[in-house]
Amino acid sequence: MLVLLRYFLARLSQARKTALLSMVDLTPNSSFSLTIRLQLPNRAGMLANVTQAIASVGGNFDQISLLERTRQISLREITVDAASIEHAERIVQAVKSLPDVKVLDVYDRTFNLHRGGKISMESKISIKSQADLAMAYTPGVGRICNAIAENPEQAYALTIKHNTVAIVTDGSAVLGLGNLGAAASLPVMEGKAMLFKEFAGIDAFPICLATQDTDTIIETVKNIAPVFGGVNLEDISAPRCFEIEARLRQELDIPVFHDDQHGTAIVSLAALINSLKLVKKSLEDVRIVINGAGAAGVAIARLLRKAGAKSILLCDSKGIICTSRPDLTPTKQEFASTKEGSLVNALEGADVFLGVSAPGVVSPDMVRSMAKDPIVMAMANPIPEIQPELVSEDVAVMATGRSDYPNQINNVLAFPGIFRGALDCRAAAITTHMYLEAASAIASLVSSTDLDREHIIPSVFDKRVVTAVAGAVQQAARQDGVAQS
Repeated sequence: MLVLLRYFLARLSQARKTALLSMVDLTPNSSFSLTIRLQLPNRAGMLANVTQAIASVGGNFDQISLLERTRQISLREITVDAASIEHAERIVQAVKSLPDVKVLDVYDRTFNLHRGGKISMESKISIKSQADLAMAYTPGVGRICNAIAENPEQAYALTIKHNTVAIVTDGSAVLGLGNLGAAASLPVMEGKAMLFKEFAGIDAFPICLATQDTDTIIETVKNIAPVFGGVNLEDISAPRCFEIEARLRQELDIPVFHDDQHGTAIVSLAALINSLKLVKKSLEDVRIVINGAGAAGVAIARLLRKAGAKSILLCDSKGIICTSRPDLTPTKQEFASTKEGSLVNALEGADVFLGVSAPGVVSPDMVRSMAKDPIVMAMANPIPEIQPELVSEDVAVMATGRSDYPNQINNVLAFPGIFRGALDCRAAAITTHMYLEAASAIASLVSSTDLDREHIIPSVFDKRVVTAVAGAVQQAARQDGVAQS
């Protein structure tokens, strides 16, 4: 399995490789979890030698299992969390270097979890007799086809359409890994489908398109739309994602939602609502800096404006997006400021930093230059813009996109409930009002007594989340006149 890990590392660009290797300094986590099967002499102290070797290179123990023991040897499996591919290699080498210890095999638990795929299709009814077959398929199914042909609305009652979402990608912006293409995006889309089902009971299916042509993507989605009650766009690079979403919204009568934009924006707003309560500042008065002017950054800026934010500086890799720059796209021009300079200049005196950009672009000194009680949401994944440990004493609130730190900004808090609500009321579209109400619903689940600097957002496993978001979305849809049932 480590051969696969080495192959993956070799395929990365130098920048991505450097970023991944730098994760050695971050907290070990289950995404780089290994199970090491080993044979060692059955005598006192041998297991202690192994655990000490793993601990000496920073491995974090999960489970130790005894598989077999004789008078001479013992066979054990040790599960260890690492922080990166390189760190996992170091852990294995530390064990291999021990005298009298034989490493029999190494399993990457994440690869094993994905083996064979993560989702499957199951029938809702069983076929046990000729009568069942005649009703479920031919000839009985012909009556259902005719009913839908006469009244297309019947598709919502008589097929999977009422509870089905297409997860559409072209693989051009997969996680933080870049343009990996359609096939390599499939594990992410499978995971998304799994989350739809687990959290909201929605049947979602990955649609990974072998094209990155905007017009072709739009036509393809339109052509498959009859099967689905909604479309979730995923991992499509900016600025094409803006046009694809806008045109599909105009041309389809089912809800279209680009999660990289709006899911991120909704959860970020929810976290900011509660963070501002802690520092006793208002959204209208704070100075906000957003680093990253792609799909997520632009959507966050737009939603914060709709929520009442007055002062927003949007930055990209070249610094503040300002009116004097000749390289701005129409989307970036929407947020162009008269202020010029770098991210360093933007953060001076700022109350809030929202990062959806790149690893390590923010330094402790930059955070210390912010206003009193700064709020920092460093959401770059898997490596944040700044490691929380570096500024724990300098911030009022710290959030990341990682599950191994408090205050994870995770889109799972938004998209299952958004689609649950939209599907249940047959929404023809998803409106900005629905985004705002979803954010408010998420924020409201953290009570005033529970709210603190390490608890500004509910857990993704809080069973109230989907119900609260779905209810808020339905109510907003009815107020906006887009609900059809």
